[in-house]
Amino acid sequence: MKKFAILAALAAVVAAYFAFDLGQYFTLEGIKQAVGQWEAFYAENPVAVLAGFFAIYVAVTAASLPGAAILTLAAGALFGVVTGTVLVSFASTLGATLAFLSSRYVLRDTIEARFGERLKAINAGVERDGAFYLFSLRMIPAFPFFVVNLVMGLTRIRTWTYVWVSQIGMLLGTIAYVNAGTQLARIESTSGLLSPVLIGSFVFLGIVPWLAKLVTGFVKRRRVYAGFTRPRKFDRNLVVIGAGSAGLVSAYIAATVKAKVTLVEAKDMGGDCLNTGCVPSKALIKSAKVAAMMRGADKYGLALAEPQVPFKAVIARVMEAIKAIEPHDSVERYEGLGVDVVKGYAKIVDPWTVEIARNDCGTQRLTTRSIVIASGAEPVVPPIAGIEGSGYLTSETMWDAFAQMDKVPERVVILGGGPIGCELSQALARLGSKVSQVEMEDRLLGREDADVSELARGVLEADGVIVHTDHKATRVETGALIAEHDGAEVRLPFDTLIVAVGRKARLNGFGLEDIGVDTARTVVTDEFLATKFPNIFAAGDVAGPYQFTHTASHQAWYASVNALFGTFKKFKADYRVIPAVTFMDPEFARVGLNEREAAEKGIAVEVTRYDLDDLDRAIAESETKGFVKVLTPAGGKDKVLGATIVGAHAGELLAEYVLAMKHGIGLNKILGTIHSYPTMAEANKFAAGNWKKAHKPEGVLRWVERYHDWRRG
Repeated sequence: MKKFAILAALAAVVAAYFAFDLGQYFTLEGIKQAVGQWEAFYAENPVAVLAGFFAIYVAVTAASLPGAAILTLAAGALFGVVTGTVLVSFASTLGATLAFLSSRYVLRDTIEARFGERLKAINAGVERDGAFYLFSLRMIPAFPFFVVNLVMGLTRIRTWTYVWVSQIGMLLGTIAYVNAGTQLARIESTSGLLSPVLIGSFVFLGIVPWLAKLVTGFVKRRRVYAGFTRPRKFDRNLVVIGAGSAGLVSAYIAATVKAKVTLVEAKDMGGDCLNTGCVPSKALIKSAKVAAMMRGADKYGLALAEPQVPFKAVIARVMEAIKAIEPHDSVERYEGLGVDVVKGYAKIVDPWTVEIARNDCGTQRLTTRSIVIASGAEPVVPPIAGIEGSGYLTSETMWDAFAQMDKVPERVVILGGGPIGCELSQALARLGSKVSQVEMEDRLLGREDADVSELARGVLEADGVIVHTDHKATRVETGALIAEHDGAEVRLPFDTLIVAVGRKARLNGFGLEDIGVDTARTVVTDEFLATKFPNIFAAGDVAGPYQFTHTASHQAWYASVNALFGTFKKFKADYRVIPAVTFMDPEFARVGLNEREAAEKGIAVEVTRYDLDDLDRAIAESETKGFVKVLTPAGGKDKVLGATIVGAHAGELLAEYVLAMKHGIGLNKILGTIHSYPTMAEANKFAAGNWKKAHKPEGVLRWVERYHDWRRG
């Protein structure tokens, strides 16, 4: 009702303006006549005239009516330069603020509900530089101020900031018009009041804050480099530290654009993903899945069979998978692409110099215009009493340990309920280990929705994993982990303890602290992935905020392109659409918002769900466990805000929603796309169909039904 009242009041003012032809009084001739009539009255009743003029000016600007410029001239003619300027300055600011607040109160919520995602970047810019934007616009009299009032009301700029910047920004234009008004009788047209030179001067003053900002930024950058001597020439255009996903992509891009690039790696090319993470874990998961299928062969009408698990052969297959992929990331391949690959430990000596302790015992120094830090991450080991002497394994060290085992470890305790812990728990349990999984929080996969966590727990327990949630590990004794639960101690014996509580950025040993690169949990970067030194960038796990191989590759494009071409154009890293998959069986895949995050952020959503137990292909393959869940804005708007898929091949099924979110494709388009039958991908189409059913036009359908009744006679 309040919004309606504001709209009604504004509509009444506008209607009165046109109904009573008030515009005739806001013309040059009309004001000349009015000034002549009011001069004598003003001499006798100055307070009343000043108050009335102030009120009229506020009303005109608040209602965004034409005539403010004419009224400003009248102020100069009636009141003189000083009084007229003071009067108009405050009246225009008050009227502009009322228009601003009306726009904000009446329209902003509706606009944000409809275009919230697009407005995020605008609001971020306004929060950072809103005063600069507004001042620049206010300094240009030729720009329609009523548009500024209405548009700025839709942003998140603070009201007080809007008031004082408007007051100052409009002052020079106000003085110019008021001063011109003192010669009102001689003015024949408002078009000649502001000469091109004067307008150009205002424009220049408007961009002064931006020029000052550029100069300040330049000074700050120079200050950052104080104490360091910049080389006159450089050996390289780019030095990349680390040959994991981010480092390999950075070096590849640099070589592709013919830059001279050196890639430094101390250990194995390919980083964690190839050697200790993605590749070996997925190979192990596949072997474990085959073992589980043998035990469950009766689901497919076959005789049950207990698999024999020669663990050395299983791990040998894992190593063969690594070796088969190694050539993709090899020294030979990258040298063939034009990359100078150096095996050794890199240390940043100054912002343009990298010293390499080569693995062949030599030392090499390279000067470079830019550096990309892509040193990755390492497992977190919590400070639990007794853990250092326990012989614990991590996702990095367990593969060498597994290779020495003749059989699968009998009793395994896995510390951690995140994706890595869940994947390893299921795989080892399926291969024959008695697995106990310990998680300090009250559920597994804590970033996911509650229904996903519950399903994950049920899947693990069905495979024989004993899941201990809400258990806090307190110490490690000989052959046992001691955890606290509900005030009591729980003893969990093990033959193998695996720590999988997360990973942290690998920050030490690269000289970052010596030259003053800011680090917290990660290397601190700006939106362009640059550190405090504009020529030093970071990408991948060492930079955060995500620890996915595909995100590392994604960031590497921004880091390398900004490092090589940032003088001309910089690109902000885009994290709007980041998919993630937990490779359990069934798989858990997600992109964008889930219900938990939407609730935390206060975003109203509609949830559409399709269960796989109704899908033909899933039924045929006995893979009916799981669902597709899609989030769209509340109110029926056809826009995908996020999708969670649990089921066989969920990681592959998710790609359709990643594409949809990246390119603004809605569920109507997915529903209208032909999906091969019978495939798991049809689940996406049926989920879109469920959304469509929920939004069918009931009113139209009733008329259609009547039409068909009429057609039958």
